[in-house]
Amino acid sequence: MTSRDTKTRDLKNRAERHPEKQRREDAPILRKPEWIRVKAPTSQGYRDTAKIMRENKLVTVCEEAGCPNVGECWSQGHATMMIMGEICTRGCTFCNVATGRPDALDVFEPARVAVAVDKLGLNHVVITSVDRDDLDDGGAEHIAQTIRAVRRKTPTTTIEVLTPDFLKCPDSALETVVEARPDVFNHNLETVPGLYPQVRPGARYFHSLRLLQRVKELDPAMFTKSGIMVGLGEDRQSVHQVMDDMRAADVDFLTIGQYLQPTPKHHAVARFVTPDEFKSYEKAAYGKGFLMVSATPLTRSSYHAGDDFARLRAARLAKLAD
Repeated sequence: MTSRDTKTRDLKNRAERHPEKQRREDAPILRKPEWIRVKAPTSQGYRDTAKIMRENKLVTVCEEAGCPNVGECWSQGHATMMIMGEICTRGCTFCNVATGRPDALDVFEPARVAVAVDKLGLNHVVITSVDRDDLDDGGAEHIAQTIRAVRRKTPTTTIEVLTPDFLKCPDSALETVVEARPDVFNHNLETVPGLYPQVRPGARYFHSLRLLQRVKELDPAMFTKSGIMVGLGEDRQSVHQVMDDMRAADVDFLTIGQYLQPTPKHHAVARFVTPDEFKSYEKAAYGKGFLMVSATPLTRSSYHAGDDFARLRAARLAKLAD
């Protein structure tokens, strides 16, 4: 059998095992509209940020997830730290982070994150992570240690964590993170519940929703944040239902951004949502009671997070003053 025959056989077997992946690979790739295009990163600020990340042996979700805003954010010295390695135990079809068996946790990582935050001079930092279903606590203690390390190194820096769902962990895992007192607790729902089997097969919509609600029960003063992507095949009614579900869980801050397909093997883009539709979602979300809403094609969880956090605090103070 020739190497070409072997490759053809392997592709056929893979398609039979994973018909949904074969469908994604065969789906047409839509051309990006002008409003979603960004310039390639070339600035000195970008290079300086990259150097600090490399020197401290840190991973960023900006690179691993192929964020379109990396050029803008890194040029300003803003990088989202991705801790607990660069291999995720989940296989979400929207995400470009590698899936597999992760390495052991690096006990020195929290200190290195703190050093990088200090060198970058960050007033606000976003710390996220891969899913670590291989760990009994899902990595909760490691996240808490990172929060504490940043607090010790740069006490005035506000901290936002974007956590896994701790689906297979005891309740104490979430409590561990909340007790470390991040300023913002973020956990993304990612999409509407009807698309979870195709987009986020290892997660459970109502578990994630309950996680956000539980944060508020543990610490009513803590800001909570969640986001979804659009353009995956959802309809407008289902997006509004997610908004209502989030508000029922007392989520403060909503982000909505356009889904972009990382590679042909990932979930296809069903359509590009127009800027006017995003404005409509933003208006509706504020009408439902969110303190802060970011809804644009290029919105991502950590995009302009520092400025948005300042507005979020101001919105709470204004609400309390009413």
